[in-house]
Order: sequence, then structure tokens, then C-alpha cells
Amino acid sequence: MDLAKYIDHTFLKPNGSPNDIARLCREAKRYGFASVCVHSSEVARCRRLLKGSGVKVCTVIGFPLGANTTEVKLFEALEALRAGATELDFVVNQRLLKYEPKACEKELCALAKVCHETKKGVVLKLILECCNLTKAEIVRGCKLAKKAGFDFVKTSTGFAAGGATVEDVKLMRKTVGPKMGVKAAGGIRDRETALKMIKAGATRIGTSAGLKLLA
Repeated sequence: MDLAKYIDHTFLKPNGSPNDIARLCREAKRYGFASVCVHSSEVARCRRLLKGSGVKVCTVIGFPLGANTTEVKLFEALEALRAGATELDFVVNQRLLKYEPKACEKELCALAKVCHETKKGVVLKLILECCNLTKAEIVRGCKLAKKAGFDFVKTSTGFAAGGATVEDVKLMRKTVGPKMGVKAAGGIRDRETALKMIKAGATRIGTSAGLKLLA
């Protein structure tokens, strides 16, 4: 298995220096990671550093709480696409998902429609933050993401009380079926855990410990 191809090499810490981003891109090119995942302010720089490498630039939208208005998320997404992002990880509005699923569906459909119309081939992932949801709510989030036209569902931001679990990944895979992507993220810090997530149905791994996973 080429584990590197599963990995979104991630740097979403609030601190750090420009050297950290440059190193992230060097490592991604060297090992052939699927993407680098960074804040939107770093997208243009990563695009330049990764030009011609085949490594995608991923960024997060509505991060880390997902409680922004739809209009704010759209603005953030369009700015990221203009800067060169090719993958967008949206954080779901958890209150809408829990208590106003119709409003949540409306938001997700609007986000997916505009992004796909703006940039052909853009990959959209929906972060559910599973540790804050019941199993039924995880299923609901997966179904809404699939209906809206998202390409992946994702377990976690990595900034909440819990991260990816094998049980949640299995449930997400069972719900979305064999073709949609499932991204396991949050607390994946060793190769053994990553392989368990892949066996459970994950097709992408989000981690800041990418080099350790390959060791």
C-alpha cells in the first residue's frame, strides 16, 4: 500500500512560522502526499510551492466551529478557490444538523452548487465533528452531504473533544456507500491507527503526523 496517497498533510495550528508551511510543502512533494491542508491565508503560497508536483492544495471553510452564515462560508470558499485551492473541507453547522436539518440541507446544497459552478473538479468534504453527534445524527449528516453533492464526509476538525474512531468511519462508509469518499481525521498519529481507519472504509487520512505514519 502507498499510504502517502491517502494522506492530507496538515498544518492547521494557530501558531507557527512561514518555514513550517514551506517544510510542509517540501515533505508533501518528497513523499507524494495527496494534499497539504492549510488555512486559507496559506493557500496561494502553497499553490506556488507545489506547482507541478501533483500535490493538491486543501483548505478549511467555517473552521473550526461551522457556525458562520452561509454567505460567509461562500465568500471564504470562493476566495480560497481563487487563490488556488482544489479541495475544500467545510465544517457543518452542528446546530442546524441537529435541530434544523432542512436548513442544513439548504446550506449544503448552496455551498456545493456555487463551488462546483465556480471551479470544475473541486473536491468538497463535509466535516461532521462526530464526537458531538449521535449515531443517528452522523447518518443524517452523511445523507445530507451525499444529497447536496459533496465528495467526502469527514470525521473531525481535530480541534474538538474527540477525533476519528473506527466505529464512526464504518458507520459513515455504510451510510454513503462505496463510491463517496470518507476522510478520517483527528488523533491519527501512527501507522497502525491509519491502517485501521482505511480498513474500516476511509479513503483519505487527515493528519499532522504524516511522516510518522510512513516511518
